Amino acid sequence: METRLQQYLDEAEIKRVHIRYCRGIDRMDWDLVRSCYHPDAIDRHGAYNGGVEGFIEWAEELLPAFECTQHFTGNQYVQLDGDVAYAEHYAQASHRTRPEGDKPAMDWVVNVRYVDRMERRNGVAYCRSGCRA
Repeated sequence: METRLQQYLDEAEIKRVHIRYCRGIDRMDWDLVRSCYHPDAIDRHGAYNGGVEGFIEWAEELLPAFECTQHFTGNQYVQLDGDVAYAEHYAQASHRTRPEGDKPAMDWVVNVRYVDRMERRNGVAYCRSGCRA
């Protein structure tokens, strides 16, 4: 029973990382986004493929072009293997562009499947060590 309880706690912790990531992106809170990754993590995120600091720099340049963004999360699947976990998270990300001159604001909606490798290192909470979106 204790092992099963720990599995539920680990799954909940991993799901919270994904929610924290979405919250950080939507608020452009780069420290919150950074807290979801191990420093040596690799993110493959559409046009970006590289380290977490480069990903944050890329997002810092891209996201201010939008008036707002909002992520709604859906199905989440976690497979635990000791201190490593594989997670799939589905989300719908809405982006509202800023109006420009005669051009009205537009909504850009993207359905996303995040495929993450999560690791608990030295007993510290799970964080992303790899992400593909």
